[in-house]
Amino acid sequence: MFNERFLPHVVALLVALAPIALTGPAHAAADCPRKDALGTSRVLEVDPATYPRVGLKSFPQTLPLQDHEVVLTFDDGPSPGFTDKVLAALSAECVKATFFVVGRNAADHPEMVRKIARLGHTVGYHTWDHPHLNKLPLDQAEANINQGIAAVEKALHGTPSTIPSTPFFRFPYFESTPDLLDHLEKRGIAVFGADFWASDWNKMTPDEELKLVTARLETIHKGILLLHDPQQRTDNMLPAFLRYLREHNYRVVHIVPAAEKTVSDRTH
Repeated sequence: MFNERFLPHVVALLVALAPIALTGPAHAAADCPRKDALGTSRVLEVDPATYPRVGLKSFPQTLPLQDHEVVLTFDDGPSPGFTDKVLAALSAECVKATFFVVGRNAADHPEMVRKIARLGHTVGYHTWDHPHLNKLPLDQAEANINQGIAAVEKALHGTPSTIPSTPFFRFPYFESTPDLLDHLEKRGIAVFGADFWASDWNKMTPDEELKLVTARLETIHKGILLLHDPQQRTDNMLPAFLRYLREHNYRVVHIVPAAEKTVSDRTH
């Protein structure tokens, strides 16, 4: 029988172990070929009604991440060769990411969009041709967003549709406007900014990018990370970055849409 005299000691031990449970390395999924891989720590359902705009670089709110949790996001693809290399690095560590896809690229390479989805990653939207939406008339900006959504939907499902199957969108250059933000919120589409980024649009070596992004991560300890899969320096840096996450007890969170009753309000 359990001796109640030991109860305070058991409680103290559990309290002491709690931080370890929170910050320890994530275990790879049962079907992951590498048991020492980084793995995906958890899946986070994102409801646009609760989180209409996230990312502290642009908005006052971000996702409810715990310390040492990172959401990986990639913009501007798909790009054959480049995106393939990113997907291979993610698969090697058994982690899932979110790809904000440019519609024109999806139309040119629909098989790549399907590959991203088939591997279990989340597909979001990034306009038709990556314009400066804040410099366009409202109707043209909305049309560009819808054209991008339709192209991605056609790549995924064979039929163009302006009703997004995944209600996640990111503005090119993070250049939103109040009218466009209101428009997307009314449609039930969540707008993603970022909490930190690798500045991989600037010329640098993969090693320099790794030092930059890890230094920024160590400052904030968690967040939504913006990367670009068509950037060769990022593709070359990614395996080392994922290894850094694993070795420093970071955990990758995969974001997916929350279960919804209807998508009819996204059509206008």
